[in-house]
Amino acid sequence: MPQILGFEAARDMLIAQRDQYEVAYRDFRWPVLSEFNWALDFFDEEAIDNSALALWVVEEDGRETRLTFAEMSDRSNRVANFLRAHGVVRGDRVLLMLPNQVELWDLMLACIKLGAVMIPATTLLAPADLADRLGRGRVGHVVTTAVDAVKFDAIPGQYSRIVAGGTRKGWSPLAAAYDLAGSDLFVPDGRTLATDPLLLYFTSGTTSRPKLVLHTHQSYPVGHLATMYWLGLQPGDVHWNISSPGWAKHAWSCFFAPWNAGAAVFVHNVARFDARTALETAARCGVTALCAPPTVWRMMIQEDLARYPVQFRELIGAGEPLNPEVIDKVRRAWGITIRDGYGQTETCCQIGNPPGQTVKPGAMGRPMPGYRVALLDQDGNETDEGEVALVLASRPTGLMQRYEDDPETTADVMRGGYYRTGDVAMRDERGYYTYVGRTDDVFKASDYRISPFELESELIKHPAVAEAGVVPSPDPIRLAVPKAFITLRSGFAADSGLALDILRFCKDNLAPYKRVRRIEFCELPKTISGKIRRVELRRTEEARSLESRRPNEYWDADFPEMS
Repeated sequence: MPQILGFEAARDMLIAQRDQYEVAYRDFRWPVLSEFNWALDFFDEEAIDNSALALWVVEEDGRETRLTFAEMSDRSNRVANFLRAHGVVRGDRVLLMLPNQVELWDLMLACIKLGAVMIPATTLLAPADLADRLGRGRVGHVVTTAVDAVKFDAIPGQYSRIVAGGTRKGWSPLAAAYDLAGSDLFVPDGRTLATDPLLLYFTSGTTSRPKLVLHTHQSYPVGHLATMYWLGLQPGDVHWNISSPGWAKHAWSCFFAPWNAGAAVFVHNVARFDARTALETAARCGVTALCAPPTVWRMMIQEDLARYPVQFRELIGAGEPLNPEVIDKVRRAWGITIRDGYGQTETCCQIGNPPGQTVKPGAMGRPMPGYRVALLDQDGNETDEGEVALVLASRPTGLMQRYEDDPETTADVMRGGYYRTGDVAMRDERGYYTYVGRTDDVFKASDYRISPFELESELIKHPAVAEAGVVPSPDPIRLAVPKAFITLRSGFAADSGLALDILRFCKDNLAPYKRVRRIEFCELPKTISGKIRRVELRRTEEARSLESRRPNEYWDADFPEMS
């Protein structure tokens, strides 16, 4: 087992240097692996006689499930044997469409042990989405709930069907796995190469048709050592990552990163997120690390945070850039700074603010250990503001292998010795990176480059604004002007008076060339992973005539006092 010792040494070094960024970045080296099966070689070895808490699931009705590392090892062995008995073999593709129920973690460990390739899927997918995933993903097996199994009734194919929770005619019940006598011992059928495929993720499709991202047995299990470092997790932590299964961030922070650190994964299942309930639950259960998307943080800061006796040590924002206003309100209440980070489905955490470091307001941090980051201009030259790119001469382990069945797109994003993310950022003299926007989102108004994120961050400082999406709106003089689509907080009504107040706020707080000059009150379109679809807003604006108006739309030209 000499190779696993290299993985463990790399992990131990990052935990020991959790608040010494310069040392960790300078000294960290990715372990060199030829054969590696994270579930067998690492997790099961760590789980031997290990009674530490591994998984804690709290249901809305008060029921709780707590499982140790040793119990998770045994349970996943049973599930692996069950899947093998139902035809799952090394290299088979298994679509997992489950909510946050215990069986999901059993299945993920089991698939890794078998060498099967997982295709995680959100339960929000419609039958047409699933048909696309089954076809492009070449799925051989489906595991879902009895409730969601109906979505597959109209999808033909030779895939096997397994139901986790409940029963359904024609589907094999996963519950039988836990009843098999003596099945808690699992014997692998052969070697697992570190480069063997492990995960196929469909991207959220914010700007195009979802791409199919292929990760290996090292790119996510080993790559998430960097994510573990960014999160600041330690053995014994109770880590709550508010994320839905089916998306890469769930594997980041509800699976690999916390278990790499020996921390417990915490889950609170509710039908609808409520900030007050979440804060009460975190306090009662002693959650020490909380990772949540900006939407959740924006809901939380509407509560009186100081009155909740939370035990947080680490607070993290992820999914989209975190607005400085949110960070400031949380710091004033709890004395803890939310640490932002950046990554993609295609990677693990590339850039972030690890523990113990100065957080620059609005910045997403510095490169994580194991990553060399460059900013590229349109000609591919390195600059201080440009497209975020990873240097392939020192290829990070946490980078995807390729886009499945799409060699042209793979070659395009890997051209010239860099992996190009499609995101634009700025770098300051201290090496901190600040997100500007997607390459498709940044636009020009009166010949000035405009970052939608910068304007959106200013807009949500207004007490009435819950969320905002900024895009260019056609203008006969300036070519385009910034327009904000705005979702209001509860208690505010969309009318001309509020529109004027928001436009005045923009005038007072933004440089003239950046001013938001048009607003429209609406519910923002989002992907099923919760990201604002600016591409949809932009298309809406591009399709309009220069003089047309929509309901609840206001321009600064409507108000004489704005001239």
